[in-house]
Amino acid sequence: MYWKTNLKYLAILLLIWFVVSFLFGILLAETLNQFHLGGFPLGFWFAHQGSIYMFVILIFVYVYLMNRLDKKFNVDEI
Repeated sequence: MYWKTNLKYLAILLLIWFVVSFLFGILLAETLNQFHLGGFPLGFWFAHQGSIYMFVILIFVYVYLMNRLDKKFNVDEI
């Protein structure tokens, strides 16, 4: 059950990263470029900054989820 939950977390987080980096940054860039964020077209921003920020945020979310999962299954380090 532990590994099944871990793989579910990974799949969801990777799907979010895929949507932000590939769909928003590449496939939907032209559509998103109609909007601006900080003076830059939104598609450009997602391609160059948004995917990096999202990756860092997802790392922290994964750490939080795994710490919670470890405590649930009593395999935490502390």
